[in-house]
Amino acid sequence: MYPTPDATTLPDPPGPQPVVLCVDDQPIVGEAIRRLLLTEPDIRYHFCSDPAKAVETAAAVGATTILQDIVMPGIDGLGLLRDYRSHAATQEIPVIMLSSTAETTVKRDAFNAGANDYLVKLPDGIELVARIRMHSHSYFAQKMLRETQRELAERNQELKRLSSEDGLTGVANRRVFDETLRTEWLRGARSGKSLGLVLLDVDCFKLFNDHYGHQGGDGVLQQVAAVLKQAAQRPADLAARYGGEEFVILLPETEINGVLQVAERLRSGVEALALEHKHSLVTDHVTVSVGAAATLAVAGLAPEALVQAADQALYSAKKEGRNRIRSAAVGAPNPLA
Repeated sequence: MYPTPDATTLPDPPGPQPVVLCVDDQPIVGEAIRRLLLTEPDIRYHFCSDPAKAVETAAAVGATTILQDIVMPGIDGLGLLRDYRSHAATQEIPVIMLSSTAETTVKRDAFNAGANDYLVKLPDGIELVARIRMHSHSYFAQKMLRETQRELAERNQELKRLSSEDGLTGVANRRVFDETLRTEWLRGARSGKSLGLVLLDVDCFKLFNDHYGHQGGDGVLQQVAAVLKQAAQRPADLAARYGGEEFVILLPETEINGVLQVAERLRSGVEALALEHKHSLVTDHVTVSVGAAATLAVAGLAPEALVQAADQALYSAKKEGRNRIRSAAVGAPNPLA
C-alpha cells in the first residue's frame, strides 16, 4: 500500500536525526524511496505528492533534506526549487533533484536554480543514504553555525553595551562621552552648527554620603541620571557620567538658549525629586548646580574648550550659592587659573 501525502512512515527516534521529505507526483516513487530507507531507522521519512504543498510541508516536518522530482504535472520543478530558496523556513534546506534523465543540460539548469545535488531515479540505496546523511549533516552544521553566530552577536552587543555604559547609573560612561565629543565637534565643523554642553554637579554630595552612606549616595546618582536621560530628548543628545557626582549632556546643533533650556529642565527636575538632604548647605533636599556652554567648532579651537567653558560656568554656579545655572563663553579666561 502506498503512503498518503504528508504521511510519516517511521517513528520519531530521540535526538537529532535526518528528516527527509520526498516530493513527487507519483506515490509509487515515494514508496520505493521509503523502502530504500527501511534499513536506516534513524532517518525520518515524509512524502508529499502535491507539489503545491511542498514548501509548507517541508517547513512543518522540519526537513533536513528534500528529494524533489524535477518534472511534475502542473508545476515546474525548478520553479518549486526557487520557491524553497525564497521561503525563510526552507531556504537553507539541501535539495536533491530526482530525474529520469542524466542529461548535462538538465543537471546544469537544476544546479543553477539552487539544487544541492542531482540523482537519476531510482538511485542506488547505499548512494541515496550516503547523500542524505551528507546533506543533512551539512544542514545541521550550518544551523549550528548560524546559532553560534547569533549568540556571539548578542554577546558582543551586550559587551559593547556594558563597555559603553556607566555601571551604576546606566548612562554613557566618560570614554563614550570623550569619543562622541570629538565626533560631534568634527561634524559641527563641517555643518557650521553650534555644539552645546551641560555640566552638572550634585550639591554637597560628600556631606550626603557622610550622613546617608554610600548606598544612599548611589541611589541619588541613579535618580539624577534618570532625570538626565529624560532631559536628553533627541536621539543625537548624549547623557553621560563625567566622573564622581558630575554628569554631562552633549547637545549637537544647539545654541546657548537651547542649552540653557535643557539645563533648567535638569535643575528643576532634580529639585522636584525632593530627595532628603539634611546636611546640604543649600536647602533640605538634593539639588544640582549646572554649567552651560555652546560654541561653533572653529579653527584654532579644540573640543576641550567647550568642556572648559561649561566647567567655568559650573564653578560660578557653585560659588554663587549652588542650585542654579550659569553659562560661560568658550575661550573666556578661566577663573580657576
